[in-house]
Amino acid sequence: MAEIRFGLLGQVQAWLGPDEVDLGHQKQRHVLAALLVDADRVVPVARVLERVWGEDAPLSAQTTLYSYLSRLRRALSAVPDHVLIERHPGGYAVRVDPDRVDVHRFRRLVAQARAVDHPAGAAEVLERALELWRGEPFSGAESAWFTTHRNTLQREHAAARLALCDLLLRCGRDADALAIASARAAEDPFDERVAGQVVLALHRLGRTADALACFDRTRRVLADELGVDPGAALVELRERVLAGDPELLRVEAGDPGEGPAETITWSAPATLPPDVHDFTDRAGQSAALVERSITGGRVVAIIGMGGIGKTSLARHVANRVADRFPDGQLWADLGDAAAGDVLARLLRVLGVPDRAIPVDHAERGDLYRTLLRGRTMLVVLDNATTPGQIYPLLPGTGTCAVLITSRAKPTAAEGVQWVELDVFTTEEGVALLAKLVGAQRVAAEPAAAERIVALCGGLPLAVRIAGARLAARRTWRLDHLVGQLSDERRRLDRLAIGDLEVRASLAMSYAGLSGPARRLLRLLGLVEVPDFPPWVVAVLLELPLDEAVEHAEELVDAHLLTVSEVDPVGQYRYRCHDLVRLFAVERAEAEETAADRARAVERALGGWLALAERLTEFVPGPCYARISGDAHRPPVGDLVPDLSPEWSDTWFDAERSALLAAVRQACRARLVDLAFDLAGCLEKYFDLRGMYSDWLALNREVLDVCVEHGHRLGEAVMRRGLLDVTTWIADGPGKAMDRLRVEALALWDLFAELGHDAGAADVAVMHSWSLTAAGRHAEAIAVAETALALAVRADHVGGSARAELALGLAHFDSRGLTTAIEHVERGLVHARQLGNPRWEATALQFAGIGYGEAGQFETSRRMLDRSLAITRAYRDSYTEVLTLLASARLHLRVDRDRAHRDVERSLALSRRHRMTHHTAQGLELLGLLALEENRPHDAVAHLEESVALWRTRGWHSYHAVALESLGRAYERVDRVAARRAFAEAREVYLRIGDTDRAARIEA
Repeated sequence: MAEIRFGLLGQVQAWLGPDEVDLGHQKQRHVLAALLVDADRVVPVARVLERVWGEDAPLSAQTTLYSYLSRLRRALSAVPDHVLIERHPGGYAVRVDPDRVDVHRFRRLVAQARAVDHPAGAAEVLERALELWRGEPFSGAESAWFTTHRNTLQREHAAARLALCDLLLRCGRDADALAIASARAAEDPFDERVAGQVVLALHRLGRTADALACFDRTRRVLADELGVDPGAALVELRERVLAGDPELLRVEAGDPGEGPAETITWSAPATLPPDVHDFTDRAGQSAALVERSITGGRVVAIIGMGGIGKTSLARHVANRVADRFPDGQLWADLGDAAAGDVLARLLRVLGVPDRAIPVDHAERGDLYRTLLRGRTMLVVLDNATTPGQIYPLLPGTGTCAVLITSRAKPTAAEGVQWVELDVFTTEEGVALLAKLVGAQRVAAEPAAAERIVALCGGLPLAVRIAGARLAARRTWRLDHLVGQLSDERRRLDRLAIGDLEVRASLAMSYAGLSGPARRLLRLLGLVEVPDFPPWVVAVLLELPLDEAVEHAEELVDAHLLTVSEVDPVGQYRYRCHDLVRLFAVERAEAEETAADRARAVERALGGWLALAERLTEFVPGPCYARISGDAHRPPVGDLVPDLSPEWSDTWFDAERSALLAAVRQACRARLVDLAFDLAGCLEKYFDLRGMYSDWLALNREVLDVCVEHGHRLGEAVMRRGLLDVTTWIADGPGKAMDRLRVEALALWDLFAELGHDAGAADVAVMHSWSLTAAGRHAEAIAVAETALALAVRADHVGGSARAELALGLAHFDSRGLTTAIEHVERGLVHARQLGNPRWEATALQFAGIGYGEAGQFETSRRMLDRSLAITRAYRDSYTEVLTLLASARLHLRVDRDRAHRDVERSLALSRRHRMTHHTAQGLELLGLLALEENRPHDAVAHLEESVALWRTRGWHSYHAVALESLGRAYERVDRVAARRAFAEAREVYLRIGDTDRAARIEA
């Protein structure tokens, strides 16, 4: 049965279930409010009169009061278990559960929140309390009592918002906290606690410059208006932001509830590889020396020649001391990796989502050191080659210990304790051999064991390889291996000088391989990827998969390859140690012709291209024309038979590191066709996963190579992707849409010069968008029609879908709604024909917007809900944001709760992914919601921020609408500011030829 609810936090209202109860005119409602403030308690008649009419109530007021109460009884009499307005001696009482009155429910929930231990739970309760507010309490009631009680409630409301903001910050919901604190700061710029919340939220969202600017604004306001300086707490917060205090990023344990996507939260890492079970220390106790230094918080570097056992020692010590570093342990294998790439990997391990990793490598270092500041952690940097690799990865705090392994001591190093390793003594080498092959076998042939160690020159890697061969061949006597190693062709006395020791040790294992296995090792050394699946072996040897894998397993038996666990698509992966890879490259240069080496690289990288090209078709993302080069693509279809379309994005997940390395190797090898083609295959995956920094960096790297070699088609493809990501995601200089217009026109010329209609169609659509943004609608329509013709001529279905939507957008922006819907409907047909879920969701989104403007609410809602379902199924946040905005605008006046949810979710996502255009739209909608709820100050704050963002975008119609909305908000609080906003809106409307809207403002 429906329950009665009373609302005093806004207009005085009552609801029976979803239906509003008619309480009569405003004064009569105020009588009910005067009683409901003391629900279920008797209120004397004199007090009711004072509350409603004031101290000087007219003589007729008492008679009028009785009349109002009689009408209220009749209005409430139809309510099941109806609410009683009872007459008592000297007064009246409304017999109702106080929890059905929003004022009492609000206060109960606020009290309940204080009793909740976990910040996430307390925040949830406070949010429920604040959702009860619909506007100014007792709206329209002007008596002194109502004014006083209203002021009290508003102070309680402000305190609850402040408390909620603190709780949201404590549990990591920074975007939500910023929205609340920013609105409150606009209302009271002198409140230093609010200013501190804004500063902290901005800093934790990666907007440190904005955080410091907020502090400066507060300091100026306090000085100019009050003549005082900020308090100690706010000043201290500023200093901690400047110092990058990691405690500012810490969130409290417990269930954080449903918050904005991908909040950066601390994740204590534990990425050490397992201890070396057969670790053998030196008599000088190197492990104990390193352990003492590490636990003292020092930076320790283990140095020595290749194969000397640096990594084994680091693994052993790190695992022994791991429990002394409770905040976590990080392991990074540097190899030839750039410090910026390693930083990105470490940030992911530390809990930073892909979309939050800065593009700039210096900023990555700042974030990394900020996260580690004040924590007790162990950082192991293995296989460092240059100081340039090491220094960006050093924590900026003395509470962390660092362990480095390097083949040589970097020059100009300061503050590092060096531990230099020497070769094993005979006793140490024999001890390791016994662990590898068994103590009984060594005890049976002690002289042979000592001879093996001697022939290995005491190099741990060589001893380990010898022991592995013996362990794999249980029937061999140790003397048999001594005979092999004593052969002049395997002269191990070469191990006595520098790097020759590593080569000779590896050559020993290499010589024991079959011919195909040796050739496989040589060719694998040429492929510069971190790991690879079995099909790569088959492609390199040009053999059936099973036969090729037998040779790879021979390398595994010889400890020249290792095998990892299966990847996300069920493939196991091989990894080649860097020392082995160097040796393999040398053997390839000595034993393979230059043509054969080049062919091997092209076949391996071409195999990744062939698979990526096949699977990128099924990744939902931008429906650009697929533009390919002439790179070689070996037949790989039979080697990976089980990759169905639904596995497409998972395959890219599994191969991400290898694909990035493959593109970069293609750039270094000047394989331009392969580089641009493979980079182009990655664009849809980058967009789907929000890997915008990787997209930006990779396309720029490939673009440089294309330009250097005069490869115009590759240049055009890379510029097309860069134009998309820099327009909508990564902000550049100037107004985004103006920049798009200039760059799209130049790129269109390039595609036209190449005679590539499909590429020209893609860029023409971009140019049409930019013209629509500038208010040049006739030109935008003409350009979009040209794009459609180009797409049709090239049989580019995706281009036709994009062109139809561009036409719809241009007509919509110029108020041609019927024509706009027709084009969008055609775009939807093309999108479904294309079979691209991302573009179907986009077309549904545009159609939903159009039908909403046409007043067809149900059709619009159905399309937008379908669009949301698609985007969420594919975790496509970019498309979800605009659909949420459209849904929020649709529900603005029919379902305010749904509108609030949609716009707040869209803002959280758009801020996280730096979608400035969509952030500006979301803020405008928040402003409109605030106006609907009679919160003009909140509306002004949201709309001012929206207008500021639109100035950077250069989309005039949106800018003008935001300005007009700002003027409406200012009308309620500042007439002068309202006139300024209206004047600017009029100017922008006239600039784009929208005289009707300009005249409407005049009116």
